[in-house]
Amino acid sequence: MNNYKPKVLIVDDEKGLRIGAQRLLEMEGYEVTTAENGTEGIKFGTENEFDIAVIDLKMPDIDGLEVLKKIRKKFPYTVCFIATAYASYETAVEATRLGAHSYIPKPFSPEELIANIKEGYQRRLVNLEADKWRREREERLLEVAFEKTRLNTIINSITDGVLVINKEGLAVLYNPAALRFLELSGIAVEEYILDKLRPEILELYNKLLNDTSNENKSYTIQIELKPNREFFIEVTASAVRHPGDNVAGVVIVFKDITELKKIEFVKSQFVSMVSHELKAPIAAVYGFLKLFNDDSITLTSEQKKEYEIRSMVRLDGLLKMVNDLLDISRMELKTVHREIKKVCLHEVISSILELFQLDINKKGIQVIFEKDASELCIKADNDEISRLFTNLISNAIKYNRDQGIINISLYQSDNYIITEIKDSGIGLKPEDKQRLFGEFFRAKNEKTKNISGTGLGLSIVKRIVDSYSGKIEVESEFGEGTTFKVFFPAMN
Repeated sequence: MNNYKPKVLIVDDEKGLRIGAQRLLEMEGYEVTTAENGTEGIKFGTENEFDIAVIDLKMPDIDGLEVLKKIRKKFPYTVCFIATAYASYETAVEATRLGAHSYIPKPFSPEELIANIKEGYQRRLVNLEADKWRREREERLLEVAFEKTRLNTIINSITDGVLVINKEGLAVLYNPAALRFLELSGIAVEEYILDKLRPEILELYNKLLNDTSNENKSYTIQIELKPNREFFIEVTASAVRHPGDNVAGVVIVFKDITELKKIEFVKSQFVSMVSHELKAPIAAVYGFLKLFNDDSITLTSEQKKEYEIRSMVRLDGLLKMVNDLLDISRMELKTVHREIKKVCLHEVISSILELFQLDINKKGIQVIFEKDASELCIKADNDEISRLFTNLISNAIKYNRDQGIINISLYQSDNYIITEIKDSGIGLKPEDKQRLFGEFFRAKNEKTKNISGTGLGLSIVKRIVDSYSGKIEVESEFGEGTTFKVFFPAMN
């Protein structure tokens, strides 16, 4: 139950009127405060907020209009009456301008006073309710403005493109990224945008707008904006619905999938190359086995021996390729088990040269190994470093000419330990050099057609070097030879 008593301030220099009005109003359930002059009226009326103020126009110290002005300035929703027996047109206009609700002419009857006070209090309640709604509306508007600002900040910070189009075909929301995907210099809000969309995107928009199933559908397409996978995008369109399930518009999200498409292409190429490289040795061995099992063909012991040897060579190459592929896979997945310790490069290289001594002698190759007097060591897995230099030295032998030369230099420069392996062999053409570290790449020319290999060795070399924050460089001239330079960070 509401026990609130409306608060009334009576400002009048006539004591009898003040006391009489106070008693009357208190009997009617009002809480009444009285002031005997304008000074007190201003003091009471500005220190506390009253619902109603009845102010005498003529007082000895300060007139009622000044009291009205001060109270209304501090509390604009206090309903003020001017009580006077000397009302004039001019004072009525001025009182109204200053915010007086009405005049109460003197002398007034108890009924007249109570009726005016009741009507004034109702006006007060209406004014307060209106102010409450006004403040709530302002707060909502501020909240909406804040939400809009926050939404714009979020949308603008998204790297994917976002475009919202209403059912009239007008752009109602977009972010800067959308301009790049649409290849536009600018969009104005509420601009007709359908004629600027690519046909594939327009088709998605129309499909969603004409959908009557009331389901939350989305459609996705991929578009190549620039040829050769230079710029590939994925476009997803979804319906924006009213609460009644009617379609209000369409939101379109653009995603740059160029890198994914490039990876997908490389993957496809890789699978194709693996299939091709595996097919040849398997087909060869299968062919030899068919010869062995064909009763209509008579093979001599020498032929059988030759086919067995050729099958073993093919299977050996196949096994090496599978092992190389497994190594590449482990490096990609970072599941290679390493034992990091001090590895001295001159010891590794010397050991590998001993391993290949038979091949070196067979081709009559001269090997010159120059190294600094001090030990040059790195922190690494010994097996990986051995694998790296085995591949490089093996290539320097295989692709060298008979009676050729291999120069190996090991030295430190600044913060790197550098190994140079230079051969006097076949060398590389400029176009081959660009693809040298790719999987399954092998330079093909008259001089290399009889040299075996998986085409994965240098790809593994590059991965090992990269995994130790090193780098590898190659210099080559066709017919003159090749030089590999491997850089490893020196031990601290």
